[in-house]
Amino acid sequence: MRRKRMFNPIRMPYSSDKVINFCITVLVFFGLIMITSASMGIAVGDNPYLIKTVIKQIIFSIGGYIAMVFMAKQFKFHILKRDVMLLIIVTGILLLVPLAFDAVSGAKAWIRLPFPGIEVTIQPSEFAKISIICIIAAYMGDLTSYFDRPTDIVKVPITASLFYVFLVIVLQGDFGSGAVMFAIAAICFLIPKHPQIKKYQVILFGFILLGIVSVLFVLSPVGEGLVELLPLQRFQKNRILSSINPFVDRYDTGYQLINGLISFASGGFWGVGFGNSVRKYTNFPAANTDFILAIVVEELGFFGFLIIFGCYFFIIIRLFKYAFLIKSEKGQIVLVGTAMYILIHFVLNVGGVTGLIPLTGVPLLMISAGGSSTMSMMMAIGLSQAVISQYNTGLLKWLKLLQENMVLEISKH
Repeated sequence: MRRKRMFNPIRMPYSSDKVINFCITVLVFFGLIMITSASMGIAVGDNPYLIKTVIKQIIFSIGGYIAMVFMAKQFKFHILKRDVMLLIIVTGILLLVPLAFDAVSGAKAWIRLPFPGIEVTIQPSEFAKISIICIIAAYMGDLTSYFDRPTDIVKVPITASLFYVFLVIVLQGDFGSGAVMFAIAAICFLIPKHPQIKKYQVILFGFILLGIVSVLFVLSPVGEGLVELLPLQRFQKNRILSSINPFVDRYDTGYQLINGLISFASGGFWGVGFGNSVRKYTNFPAANTDFILAIVVEELGFFGFLIIFGCYFFIIIRLFKYAFLIKSEKGQIVLVGTAMYILIHFVLNVGGVTGLIPLTGVPLLMISAGGSSTMSMMMAIGLSQAVISQYNTGLLKWLKLLQENMVLEISKH
């Protein structure tokens, strides 16, 4: 009788992608080191803050790694299809809970857990990004039948995704997270190849192009005058104006961005040395969270940025590689959704810190201090590793023939 293996919370499946595993490990340790350094400036006069911040990040990193291994070993698409409605309901409830807590920086996006002597917060919108990927994969991937009404294919994933985005942007007041969720949902929506949803995909693609052109126009000097007409809060409009010219209000809305640019200019290629940042000891907001990249570049120079960029690059490339190899649309949605989750965060964070785009409050995954974003990314990687492992062991290859039969069957109608 074959003995069932017990779950090992440390070791990834042997058939997972080793490059992704290595890059994640590098990001975890590099992030812990830089969070420690960046938090030193904030901890001046408050020594326990540094200890608490580092301990929390270590705990969340360990928890995230265990969750990643669990997902990589236990995730199966038939389980997802069975429990997807429960996932939709639980995600919606979790997004409503932060509304019961006080706002932080104008947003009610966090759940505060009552731990003695240490403040622990959970941001449900980070985990909702994974839920959106899973919901779209469950309802729209690998469809093998013809539907009387095409809306039956898209109504649940579209309704759930838009509802989550509404909760995060309108009720929680967190535009950055809501924008990331919408972008991930839109890209995942374009992946399935079912003939009955092609027209919806064409319409969505047109809206995406229109949105990109509109954003570029508003951020240009020509569109600067239109900012006041946008239906945004005052601080959001100021962020847009500061990205166009941070020196207009250098001591208020442009202060953070200017300090970040000074850090970039001070770093050069090799930086001023680990722990030697000057800006982190000034009144530099979000030095260990949204603006941690500025501290990384100041201390470790462009070389430090290349470490982060290289790890992200290889993870994304490997995810896209398997997305092209795998014939399962569900698998493609998970892999591409995870890759875009990482890429969108990287572009928005780096773009905001360098002044290329407005600040969105989006963290640099695995590098910024924040347990929710760290755990969420590692869980997403775990889902992707499960798909990769199932492909490498041959469990997904049968779907190629299934999809080919689907196309032939639907084309007859």
